[in-house]
Amino acid sequence: MANNVFDLSELRKLIDEQAAVPPRPAEEPPVEEHEALTFPPVLLAPDAELAAAVPAVPLVADAIRLAAWTGSRDVSADGHLGEGDAAAAAAELGLPAARLRLVWIVAVNTGLLRIIGGRVSRGPLSMRLTVEATLEFWDGVVMDVLDRADEGLTGSAVVDGHLAEMLATIYSVRSGVATANLARGILQSHEVACAPGPVEMRRIAAALPAELLEALSLLAYCGLVEQTPAGRTALTPLGVWAIRRDLLREGHDAPTTEEVEVFADLSAAELVEALAKGSATQSAVAGWLERRSPESAARDLIEIAASGTAGQRGTVGAILEELGPEAEAPVRQALDHPMTRRYAASWLHIRDLEAPPLSPEDHTWIAVDSLAALMHLSGPAAGRLDPPEPGEELIKLVAEMPGVGHPDTIAVLDMLATAHDDQAVAKAARKAAMKARSLEHTKLG
Repeated sequence: MANNVFDLSELRKLIDEQAAVPPRPAEEPPVEEHEALTFPPVLLAPDAELAAAVPAVPLVADAIRLAAWTGSRDVSADGHLGEGDAAAAAAELGLPAARLRLVWIVAVNTGLLRIIGGRVSRGPLSMRLTVEATLEFWDGVVMDVLDRADEGLTGSAVVDGHLAEMLATIYSVRSGVATANLARGILQSHEVACAPGPVEMRRIAAALPAELLEALSLLAYCGLVEQTPAGRTALTPLGVWAIRRDLLREGHDAPTTEEVEVFADLSAAELVEALAKGSATQSAVAGWLERRSPESAARDLIEIAASGTAGQRGTVGAILEELGPEAEAPVRQALDHPMTRRYAASWLHIRDLEAPPLSPEDHTWIAVDSLAALMHLSGPAAGRLDPPEPGEELIKLVAEMPGVGHPDTIAVLDMLATAHDDQAVAKAARKAAMKARSLEHTKLG
């Protein structure tokens, strides 16, 4: 905890997870969780235009050719062409063996071919599809491609390990990304994630440029990327459509331009309500802020936070994080209001602007407010709570909550007492709730 900034990272994580993830049955195994990211809005090409481009994707065209060449014949036990047939197909269709395997998987998985009883034949899928069906076919093709990353899609273990991350980066920069920057980003991510030794890192750095060029060539063959006139790598229109689909499946916020434009002209109160209800996501914020000066936006938002619920304050805080020092004047005015002064002080300090110090009681008040936001946004029974680490610190925090005068203290302590998995935390919360009620009765008396 810094002198003037309350580090809510663990509580924020707890709040975000509980607001977004429904409770899991005890017998269900845990799943790997990923942080939800917000991506810039994209302008999609018309569906009809996208669908018309699908058959021309080299991978799709080769899958169609392979299906026609294959006709009806026996396959191996693992569902692939036998060695002789594979060599003949590669020769006649002009496909490298590594790509033939990918083309075969796509042809089978999309229904161009089907395997029954150890024999392959033409599948039920015809490329005379509706626009909607063609795009669903294309989505399946891309899913097949990305799923192969675990099996050596590009021939580079390092690129395959960071493929989704690399495509998301390219998705975020519509003007394209220089190959050197992609390589640098992959190396940095690999060093953090895998911690290779210096010798291994030098070997990877030396091999990566050539491996990345080969991988980008394969992704171009798959219809996902293309080179811009400036020599950068960008997603194709079909690539934008498909990668957005994949990001949405992973739970990320990847809106279209049309989806965020509808929020741009809302009032501050309407935007906060839409964000709190989940009808708008954080991606709507940038478009909304673009239509207003930082001072005007901050002033309207702070007025809501000063008189609103903890949930509204939490939502306002997330929007204010997008503003820089230009919003200093209205934020500084928020120092005079009891419900916003702590957040205003933290906001100013983070931006290296003069700000009053926050006391330990202020830190505790913000913790109560943050947990109260969870109740306002998701209801008090928003699943069971996973204890932040270390548990002793949370128990100490709970004990301090009754003395900070937050209007939602008792409700927050009751939530912790009934929903927290750590029995020590739950017990401390029950004890603190009794103390808070006693203090409240004393004040009323």
